[in-house]
Amino acid sequence: MAFWLVKSEAEDYPITQLARDKKTLWTGVRNYQARNFLKAMRVGEEVLYYHSNAEPSGIVGVAKVLKLAEPDPTQFDPKSDYFDEKATPENPRWFCPTIAHAETFPKLLSLHELREHEGLKGLSILQKGTRLSVTPVSDKEFRQILKLGNARR
Repeated sequence: MAFWLVKSEAEDYPITQLARDKKTLWTGVRNYQARNFLKAMRVGEEVLYYHSNAEPSGIVGVAKVLKLAEPDPTQFDPKSDYFDEKATPENPRWFCPTIAHAETFPKLLSLHELREHEGLKGLSILQKGTRLSVTPVSDKEFRQILKLGNARR
């Protein structure tokens, strides 16, 4: 089992919306490396939910992979911001898993707070120049973040 981190702008799709929706297709990712991470996700794997472009930005909870990645429907919709004219149903370029809300942390774990912990120094979101919206997280990092976020487990 792998662990992951996904970023969502707090104004676009906050964890509170995921909690209300219960589950969602994780659409709109348009970076090949991030797409490959989405395709690598397996049912049951856990995902840290990160609010980006927020004050402060940080990890706000956990989701779970509910369904393997399938072709992202937004790539075929000319009205979508994520339309890709080179993608076809026969040859899709972008994929998205279905994720479900698992838990909202009682407090946000800010980037500043994450940087203070030695065991999280390797976390992708803390690396300069790393802007991917989907990244793997080690088991040890995941467990430490659950503790810091006061997860109910």
